[in-house]
Amino acid sequence: MRIGLLTSGGDCPGLNAVIRSAVLHGIKSFSDEFVGFRGGWRGLIEGDYIELSRQDVRGLARVGGTILGTSRTHPYNHPGGGPEKIAAQLKRHGIDAVIAIGGEGTLAGARRLAEDGIPVVGVPKTIDNDLRGTDYTFGFDTAISIATDAMDRLRTTGESHHRAMVAEVMGRHVGWIALHSGMAAGAHAILIPEQRITIDQVCEWAEQVHSRGRSPLIVVAEGFIPEGYDAAMAGKGQEDDGRPRLGGIGEWVTHQIEARTGIETRNTTLGHIQRGGNPTGYDRVLATRFGIKALDLVHEEAWGHMAALLGTEIATVNLAEALDGLKSVPPERYAEAQILFGR
Repeated sequence: MRIGLLTSGGDCPGLNAVIRSAVLHGIKSFSDEFVGFRGGWRGLIEGDYIELSRQDVRGLARVGGTILGTSRTHPYNHPGGGPEKIAAQLKRHGIDAVIAIGGEGTLAGARRLAEDGIPVVGVPKTIDNDLRGTDYTFGFDTAISIATDAMDRLRTTGESHHRAMVAEVMGRHVGWIALHSGMAAGAHAILIPEQRITIDQVCEWAEQVHSRGRSPLIVVAEGFIPEGYDAAMAGKGQEDDGRPRLGGIGEWVTHQIEARTGIETRNTTLGHIQRGGNPTGYDRVLATRFGIKALDLVHEEAWGHMAALLGTEIATVNLAEALDGLKSVPPERYAEAQILFGR
């Protein structure tokens, strides 16, 4: 078979590891040929691709980013998109199947294309870990490790000056990064989109910590909405796809803590550093296993399905199941962390 791969949506550590394992498995096990579409769905729609050989993917497991590039092009909204035109492009270039590596938006496009007769399977990717149908996605562990390291550093400088420190991390709709990195760093409060907390409560937690001579560490996801407010802070314009560009909640929380408690407070927004760099060992292994499974799904002609992690096993999951709403932080998981807030 001649198989095309694409990476779409936000970048993520581990994408190259998926590409590597799928290509090596296909060449060694099935004598497949591979191409990589540049720039996500745009490359598929426009026929912009490169040939992928064993030599091209050598050593990629440890490399961050994606050698194929990415974009937020939608397979139906592009002028050359839609199942009929995409099918014609695949036939023109002799491509038998497509492996789409991406998050919710990418996989929603893949599901729709599969329903319209395009031979496509998916690989779940997101640092936010918000996809249903899989226990974890690659990139999440790397993002947590980066955020935890940053918070460890914030704590030492905060304690030196007896300041409160606020760390704003990614998380538009869900707070998995904030929850895991905050717990790992021993944060004294974690603020996530799923839980409405008053700023008075946040200040109380900070004062409890400061009164014991410690430096409070507050972790806040970018999509956190304080109780009494209607929407997440988005004073940075819009993304290309029309979504509001979030950011600023960390600065707001910092100002509120300092104004209400008198504790000197500083804010750090981690931003895209959470997406960058080389993947952790865990993410390299998970991404590699996903790539192998995706190639198997192609040969099984399991169109409209994706690789998934269930427990410790790699399983096959229907894209419809994976896209049935976002996987948010359950109240009981937040309650575990909240036991230690302000103490």
